[in-house]
Amino acid sequence: MDFFEHQDKARKNTKVLVAYFAIAVACIIASVYIASLLILYGASAQRQQPGTPPPELALWDPWLFLYVVLGTLGVVLIGSLYKTAALAKGGSAVAESLGGRLISPNTTHPDERRLRNVIEEMAIAAGVPVPRIYVLDDEAGINAFAAGHTAGDAAIGVTRGCMTLLNRDELQGVMGHEFSHILNGDMRLNLRLMGMIFGILCLAVIGRVLIYTRGGRDRNPLMLLGLALIVIGAIGVFFGRLIQAALSRQREFLADASAVQFTRNPAGLSGALQKIGGIGSQVESAHAGEASHMFFGNGMGKPFLGAMATHPPLATRIRAIDPGWDGEFRAAAPKGVEGGTSRGPARPASSRSTSPRIPGMSGMPIGGAGFATNTVLMGALRPNLGQPTPRHLRYAEEMRSSFPESVQSAAHDPLHATALVFAMLLSKDDALRAKELGELAMRAPLGIGERTAALWQEVSSIASRARLPLVNLALPALRQLRPDEFAQFSHALQWLMESDDRIELFEFVLQKIVRSHLASQLGDARPAAIHYDTLSPLLGDCSVVLSALANVGGRNAGDIAKAFRSGASHLGSKAEALQLMSRAECGLAELDTALDRLELAAPRIKKTVIEACVHVVGADGVIREREAELLRAIAETLDCPIPPFVGMEEGEGQNGRPEEGARNQTAVTPLTGRQR
Repeated sequence: MDFFEHQDKARKNTKVLVAYFAIAVACIIASVYIASLLILYGASAQRQQPGTPPPELALWDPWLFLYVVLGTLGVVLIGSLYKTAALAKGGSAVAESLGGRLISPNTTHPDERRLRNVIEEMAIAAGVPVPRIYVLDDEAGINAFAAGHTAGDAAIGVTRGCMTLLNRDELQGVMGHEFSHILNGDMRLNLRLMGMIFGILCLAVIGRVLIYTRGGRDRNPLMLLGLALIVIGAIGVFFGRLIQAALSRQREFLADASAVQFTRNPAGLSGALQKIGGIGSQVESAHAGEASHMFFGNGMGKPFLGAMATHPPLATRIRAIDPGWDGEFRAAAPKGVEGGTSRGPARPASSRSTSPRIPGMSGMPIGGAGFATNTVLMGALRPNLGQPTPRHLRYAEEMRSSFPESVQSAAHDPLHATALVFAMLLSKDDALRAKELGELAMRAPLGIGERTAALWQEVSSIASRARLPLVNLALPALRQLRPDEFAQFSHALQWLMESDDRIELFEFVLQKIVRSHLASQLGDARPAAIHYDTLSPLLGDCSVVLSALANVGGRNAGDIAKAFRSGASHLGSKAEALQLMSRAECGLAELDTALDRLELAAPRIKKTVIEACVHVVGADGVIREREAELLRAIAETLDCPIPPFVGMEEGEGQNGRPEEGARNQTAVTPLTGRQR
């Protein structure tokens, strides 16, 4: 199953969620109706004069049923909408409701730094922005979660026990599990589930209010109704837990398998699960029940009924990834040396995987000027859309550590991160660069102009294809800017992009990333609704996108037409309606408008468009740097994470695993662009 199939499955699961929700609400309405009927009948019987026959119990009262339906639906829907609105800002809302503390990008705490390093490496490998990172300081158990609407507003939260009791490989296994939820579209479904369950639980809150209402001399029926609503609220809790369990158990198996495929280190994930068996994963927060389906391990204790368990049994999960497990859970041992696994002695980070090293990587600084243009074979890209491999993870580990210390430090500081972004956009022309720095000194906060000038010396030597991962590393720090600081940064960024009277491709890509992933700070929420379920109304936009990609490769007219046809033919029967546009007709402004419309398409439409784009840029069998930058901007806009462009090694298949009996094949080395 590929990335877009995961997205479509998550969308279908949303329909299943709505169906479960409707059944639960119907059962609650029936319960409230029966309770109301009995309470009113009892109140009427008490008011009867002695010696008169008791009133007849009518099982059907259409007006009462109408009031119950309207009242129950009103409470449930208002509660659900309220909770959904509270979760609108994404994963950070969930983390903060559970008592999470945001970890600063420039933290110096050893455990926090180790956690951030692991998450940054995985974000680079997966091709997504670095999520916000929270730690639940009051939680001693081992647990974690990922929450958000999209990768751009995602947050990863870990308990204090998870951060301090797991070694690096175990922590990497847990984070691989959480990144699987980010890439598979589980997060949005989880947030919708939280909103719906909160609406169901609101009935119990109303019941508590009614209990304390005062009546007259007669027994107060509202108090009785309040008691009934509390009982019915318990029924709502039951249905809520049942819905959580129905939608989460199988996804936990999938996330475990994806984490092992990502890290190729089952011992790390198995060790984390074994420690949970010995220590526990209980989450004590009052809001833990609402988010229990999001946790890495069962956060609510052992359920009374197995059908209500949100997670498979620990032993089942461990044996699925580690068949040789001896069946013994264990308490946490000291973490020991950084990078140590759950079994055996510690190993250096570069040797955690058993697969060969990336060709051309040894002894060469990823950020250094020694890197030539990046070109990779098409076969190494298509299977990896949204599915990073261990090679991408190793590549990301070395890329992050290869950046100069000054650059890494700047990426983790809010104000210095703005200087880092500015430095990437400075002109190579000395005179124009001096003019830009002088203007920045007036447009940016005090000292940022000087910091930008100092960073330019470092940034100018970084390979062009390492700039986008560096931008993603800086996003968490940029999110910490105050509104006034962010507005100042945005205005200075726009001026710097336009300072030479033209917008380069990288500048366009950069502003798309900033606009996509920092939309909340721009006051422009990302659209969540799907407006297009068919390709027909988007054919003009597809023509713009495919034409822009065909023109960006610097080909001659014949090659441009061939590349366009290669991508258009992938759209099937709609291909004839597409028209190749000239470079002037598919400029960056037109491309920006087209991408904004394509962003509103269903996942299967986005899949078709992305695959057509890949065929355009790979019509000659390789993807070059400018093509890669534009392709990544398109993918970022359409919420399709693209891992780093890393070629295949000899004897290795497209899924990142060795092929038995594979012949030596010609592959492009990912760092030098030379064939071997």
